[in-house]
Amino acid sequence: MSKVYQNILNQTNFEVPTDWLKVKTIDMHTGGEPLRVIVDGFPELKGNNVLEYRRYCKENYDYLRTALMFEPRGHADMYGCILVPANDDDGDFGILFLHNEGYSTMCGHAIIAISTLAVEMNWIDVKEGNNVLKIDAPCGRIVSYANVEKGKVTGVRFHCVPSFVVGLDRVVEVEGIGEVTYDLAYGGAFYAYVDIAKNNFDFDLTPTSYRQLITKGMDIKHAVMNTDNEIEHPFEEDLSFLYGTIFIDNTAQVSGVDSRNVCIFAEGEVDRCPTGSGVSGRMAIHKARKEIDYGETMSIESITGSVFKGSVVNEEDFGSFKAVIPQVEGTAYITGIQNFVIDPNDPMKDGFILR
Repeated sequence: MSKVYQNILNQTNFEVPTDWLKVKTIDMHTGGEPLRVIVDGFPELKGNNVLEYRRYCKENYDYLRTALMFEPRGHADMYGCILVPANDDDGDFGILFLHNEGYSTMCGHAIIAISTLAVEMNWIDVKEGNNVLKIDAPCGRIVSYANVEKGKVTGVRFHCVPSFVVGLDRVVEVEGIGEVTYDLAYGGAFYAYVDIAKNNFDFDLTPTSYRQLITKGMDIKHAVMNTDNEIEHPFEEDLSFLYGTIFIDNTAQVSGVDSRNVCIFAEGEVDRCPTGSGVSGRMAIHKARKEIDYGETMSIESITGSVFKGSVVNEEDFGSFKAVIPQVEGTAYITGIQNFVIDPNDPMKDGFILR
């Protein structure tokens, strides 16, 4: 055995220079959609609530978002989160969501993953059965329930913020496509929901249509953004923007599943899971169309075949809207522990994207 190879076996720790930034993350996935949980090394964020922390991060540390989400540490479809204090003493913690375009207002797959991690890391006093977490997202407080059996998480369900329909069967002219019929709804974020059968599209919601889904999804998103002037949250201007396009196919690929969702969000990201906030908005749509009622559950699959279950647990007035409180259920898994370093002399230290 050569001396060099012996050194390789014996010297496996890299001594990080003192002027390099070190960031520790725990990586997870929910239904195939990644979540990079930043647990140490991120600078302290200033503010008094989650929206203020979000604003401060965007104004002062956006280069760290790109460094951790973009290549070479991430990729164009990477997703992450930062944990911050809750908005008040009744909450457990707050959460900021990161992606290739910026900072989203709600993320169901992240709520499922972080609730799972809270149990795995013993951040809470874990008990058998339901473990309740009160999580402050930019869109408001989310209550999640991590079910534990024999010390292990078997699934997470969460109650989203009030979710509502802005309009059904709206029509927008999209260059290169023509007229597109869509529903506009909010489930912690605003989405344009597009039924592919209703619009007679010539593609499906499988990985073979991946490129078409991105292109057409972004074209529809931009067309709706430019023409629909009702993308307004009743109380928060920071939440008043269209996050993405959700394509719906009611001919699911898996037996026993009601339909398929594929969400194209941010700057052309494709959600690998059924999209928790998107399912929340769908519950509002289906309730408005009288297609779901209390005690009923819909199973919605993603482009990878992973499944979330959606239901309606309550209704309430929310500004001028009749909103529902949706419940979304799914499972998440830990995939790795990362210790990232950022060399201040690296010309690509802030990351880049090649799509």
